Amino acid sequence: MDRLIKRYDNRKLYDTEAKQYVSLEELAALVRQGDHIQVVDNSTGEDLTVQTLARIIMEEGRSGKARVSTEFLHDMVRWGGKVVSTSREQLEKMVQASIEKLGPVRQAREELAALKAQLVELEARIAALSAEGAPVTEKTAEREES
Repeated sequence: MDRLIKRYDNRKLYDTEAKQYVSLEELAALVRQGDHIQVVDNSTGEDLTVQTLARIIMEEGRSGKARVSTEFLHDMVRWGGKVVSTSREQLEKMVQASIEKLGPVRQAREELAALKAQLVELEARIAALSAEGAPVTEKTAEREES
């Protein structure tokens, strides 16, 4: 269940569970801890969650504590309203696509694919040796590799 945060006309945010006013930094900490929040305007009942979360990201960017890459933010702008209307699986695919654009992750995936290909090739060589009836030892496997 979402943690209800009320925003009053004076723009103060009130955590109804903790029964105290909270700052944007404190809301960010709650979200990072795994809490789901819902921010509503106390007067109108309008849901302000998206605007509040966006404001948290914006404020962190201003203070130099941004935890979101500019590439990810570009993707969010590109996706626009699709992010809101998409299913969780599709959103995870979009986030994964953004993550894969990062150099180290992409490089590690490429290295892993190359290692898998080498493993398949080595297994095929061992199977061929076994089919010929030759006993497979470390020395024969080393000779085959070179």
